[in-house]
Amino acid sequence: MADELELLRHANPVPVDGPHFGDGPLDHHAERHLDRLLRERPTISAPSPPRRRTRLAWGLAATAVVAALALALLFTGQTTAPAVAAPRPLLVQADSTPVPLRTLAERAGAAAADGAPKLRKGTHVQTWSMGMSDDKPPITLPEERIVRWHADDSHTEIVVATDPRHPGRPVLGGDGELVADGHVLSRQTYPPSWSDAPPQSPPPTDLGRLRAYLQEAEYSRTALNTGELLHAVATLLDTWTLGARESAALAQLLADTEGLRPAGQVTDRLGRRGQAYVYDGTGSRQMLIMDPATGDVLGLETTFTEAEPEYGVKAGDVMSYSAWMR
Repeated sequence: MADELELLRHANPVPVDGPHFGDGPLDHHAERHLDRLLRERPTISAPSPPRRRTRLAWGLAATAVVAALALALLFTGQTTAPAVAAPRPLLVQADSTPVPLRTLAERAGAAAADGAPKLRKGTHVQTWSMGMSDDKPPITLPEERIVRWHADDSHTEIVVATDPRHPGRPVLGGDGELVADGHVLSRQTYPPSWSDAPPQSPPPTDLGRLRAYLQEAEYSRTALNTGELLHAVATLLDTWTLGARESAALAQLLADTEGLRPAGQVTDRLGRRGQAYVYDGTGSRQMLIMDPATGDVLGLETTFTEAEPEYGVKAGDVMSYSAWMR
């Protein structure tokens, strides 16, 4: 198992074998592991466009995946199945009581009274992203990404192929090949950036300014609909780890958004319990998972509500899922 994955897991406030409700600030032990991981910085490379969503380029890569699976099982005698299956949609607990978004926003405001934790640039996120083609079945790529900014305004991004639901099993890498759990897909340090355009600039806590900020982050000249707003929230959380006040402002903005209905309690793919809020769009459903006490956004899942036979997609398949951590 790669050393980088071990360091990431030691730094993770929600390890696979740890207790639930561990989604809090990193302790000194975790920070020490992160510092060790990020101090080994490679030569600064030229900046590249920000990663939005993992998308698979098919072609020979898909054939290589099938061949790699067959060879691995045939010649190595491997008995542990690779973790290549797409995740099933999260299920709302049947007997749970939905919490209205306004109630959750009030809780978030109360939790933010002391202003802690603080806003921090950078992110730690686990994603599952589906890749599709015209002539091959869709596959899902599980990745963990951590981005940390440094004092000189440069930042380091590490992307690892791993599926926390199946620790230790081989997974599909970024090019569709079968790799070991913890395989480092990329590790780059980017030079300083002083952009003041969203989402690089700090998000405001004023609701009107926050709404305009998210609209600008989506490069839209018109007000965002609910689906676009949720995408903008994902863009924000892929750049920033929100502080208590920013989370409270975002919760209030979401409470004022039409079409987000409370669904009840869910346990996400990192074992955290949250409240689910669902938006039904055209051909897809988005489920936002939020911490019921602090209003933090824990995750966002998008599922197909209509089949797309030409791509091998069935209604209910998970298109993408992101789980953000502190």
